Amino acid sequence: MEPPMEQSGGEQEPGGVRLLDLPWEDVLLPHVLNWVPLRQLLRLQRVSRAFRALVQLHLARLRRFDAAQVGPQIPRAALARLLRDAEGLQELALAPCHEWLSDEDLVPVLARNPQLRSVALAGCGQLSRRALGALAEGCPRLQRLSLAHCDWVDGLALRGLADRCPALEELDLTACRQLKDEAIVYLAQRRGAGLRSLSLAVNANVGDTAVQELARNCPQLEHLDLTGCLRVGSDGVRTLAEYCPALRSLRVRHCHHVAEPSLSRLRKRGVDIDVEPPLHQALVLLQDMAGFAPFVNLQV
Repeated sequence: MEPPMEQSGGEQEPGGVRLLDLPWEDVLLPHVLNWVPLRQLLRLQRVSRAFRALVQLHLARLRRFDAAQVGPQIPRAALARLLRDAEGLQELALAPCHEWLSDEDLVPVLARNPQLRSVALAGCGQLSRRALGALAEGCPRLQRLSLAHCDWVDGLALRGLADRCPALEELDLTACRQLKDEAIVYLAQRRGAGLRSLSLAVNANVGDTAVQELARNCPQLEHLDLTGCLRVGSDGVRTLAEYCPALRSLRVRHCHHVAEPSLSRLRKRGVDIDVEPPLHQALVLLQDMAGFAPFVNLQV
């Protein structure tokens, strides 16, 4: 039977050095704990009081926190303990907390971490406009934000974000179904110059008016997801082709009013489009038919 670990950091051979005897600031924190997965750190802090103090010091110095590293579900109390001393976060991802995360949980974390550049709140449906206001007002360096499947995001909330986040480059508004053309137009006019990636997928209220305004105001736009935007048509896509020279990928699956002629100009530029041209679709269909397979040349 192994002897119990000592409070100061474990057994020590004569003349040896225990782990916790190494310099914390110069060795353990930057060169050891930075490489230990977060879930393992939580186990480590239960070893002794000294290890708990070391782990807590490490957590206070975190620059990136992803709740998914803890597990698929994380209790409210555990999140509060993990982030209670963090004041230098630059990236924060809280999707695994989506079932319970509230304004009261999130706003104090945002207030302590004004250096945040990336925040992922996908599916966090218990939040409100207050949380987004705190983020926009308290984190002026914000560059990337995911609000996918946050049904509470409306036009007023998006206006506040557009007014207060001058560094915004990537924004995920997938399935934010309260948003309409007017809100996207305002976003384009206020922050379009810096936007590089935007998702408006699964929003039946977004149409060509919003897409055309994005095209005219977002010269650096590289990625645009319009999947399932049923009101988007060929006019919007043609405007993208005319005004967005940096565009690299376009998602228009299930946009039934977008015709191939409007996409062809983008295809010629090498833009990655998730809808195959009609000829290719027809050839694949023929190839799948046993009687035609030997005669089809997909290189046409």
